[in-house]
Amino acid sequence: MLVNAERGEVLLTIEDVELVLAAEMRGLAALSSRLRCQSLADLWGRLTAMEVEAVLAGVECLAIRGDVAKALQALKVKHFKACQTAFIHALNYQMGEEGEGGNGAAAGDATKASHGGDGSSSPSEP
Repeated sequence: MLVNAERGEVLLTIEDVELVLAAEMRGLAALSSRLRCQSLADLWGRLTAMEVEAVLAGVECLAIRGDVAKALQALKVKHFKACQTAFIHALNYQMGEEGEGGNGAAAGDATKASHGGDGSSSPSEP
């Protein structure tokens, strides 16, 4: 399902139209704004619940290659499960839960590099 594991690119086929989706930050931001999501959890829930507007917006905002207009024209409810699977793979990659990429490793490194100490004392204590 991954087209380019280095970038978390996922293949989605709708009828005879092949799209490549990726959960890139700009696409996620556009998708979140369009759906008026309050959090990543809200966005995840709407995409994985296969809400009609979320699927349409997800395909449009997360596609990085392919004929999006043709895919949206061909899209039917029978394709929603494939869309859901593609969204899950792309989001999991971005969160570092699939493959070697994503931001999970960076988040772990940032935690280690934190200057906040071990959390056992407040910043005002010596």
